[in-house]
Amino acid sequence: MNDFLQQVWLDNPVKNYLIVLGIILFVLFLKRVISRYLAGLLSRLINKVWKNVDRKSFIGLVVQPLGFFLLILVSLASLHRLKFPHQLNIEVYEFTVHEVFLSLGSLVLIISFIWLLLRVIDFIAVILEKRANQTKDQSDNQLIVFFKDFLKVIIVIIGILMVMSFSFGMDVRNFLAGLSLVGAAIALALRESLENLIASFIIFFDKPFGTGDVVKVLNITGTIEKIGLRSTRIRTDQKTYVTVPNKQMVDTVLDNLSLRTQRKGELRIEAELSTSSEKLQELLKGIKAILKNEKTESYTVLLDSITMKSFMVNGDYFTAPVTQDEFNSIKEEINLSVLKLMESLGIKIAGASSNVYVIGQQ
Repeated sequence: MNDFLQQVWLDNPVKNYLIVLGIILFVLFLKRVISRYLAGLLSRLINKVWKNVDRKSFIGLVVQPLGFFLLILVSLASLHRLKFPHQLNIEVYEFTVHEVFLSLGSLVLIISFIWLLLRVIDFIAVILEKRANQTKDQSDNQLIVFFKDFLKVIIVIIGILMVMSFSFGMDVRNFLAGLSLVGAAIALALRESLENLIASFIIFFDKPFGTGDVVKVLNITGTIEKIGLRSTRIRTDQKTYVTVPNKQMVDTVLDNLSLRTQRKGELRIEAELSTSSEKLQELLKGIKAILKNEKTESYTVLLDSITMKSFMVNGDYFTAPVTQDEFNSIKEEINLSVLKLMESLGIKIAGASSNVYVIGQQ
């Protein structure tokens, strides 16, 4: 038996082949158990930073990429015990088979590690989203989504640089130096996109509006549905879907209607010049009585001006920041009450009736 184990096949004793095979099979069959155990340890470390971490969901996210990463790592470490057979080490396009296998091994290892990091970022984003959902401000949720995507892009870029350096042997420093020149040219070409990206940071940190707010900008009134890296999506009051570049959202005068403390309604009445002063006084008194109710918080009513055609009666009233439907209902109720008051007082609106005289010539 010992003689068999000491036999040399392809520059390596049989014993080394069996040891490497045993290690790989051991990890292959127990990788799920080992990865779940390591994921449990990692969740405990995370739990020290964020309390009440959902251990089950964390393990469900990272156990698969962690198991794959461990399998690749242990397999590569075990295969290093073996000498690459010189009979198989032929040259292919100026590269030996041994170098090709090393590059492929590094490539798979880096990809598995990046996959694991992306899953960890997803889990951290889930934790932060749960905490953000406990607050009324929806901008926190959008900020988490933004930084989750941003960090994923950074990690993928780092992974690509690692592949270029360790798998393909490229000088990353020269590549980055050349990339900086190309980046400068691209930055000039994509100046507007970069301005929108910077504007998105201003929106997230300055918070002039958030998801769910009703805003008026560029003659557009609607509800903010999404704040992206380049643009903001608004569902208008006409139920259309408008995309506005973030730069315009920052540079343009924006009215956040959701932050108003009251809603304003207006009454503009033009009474006929034949209306007596007593009736005008009764009209003003009646309008004040109509506006003095639990649905309005303040009001003003006055005889604003006297023109050659009418008496101008103006009224302004303010309600609580109710919804648009509720405000429309209050406005309609007040307008109908004022109309009934004018009918009871016999006050007509100027220009409501006119007489036409036709003078004939003889």
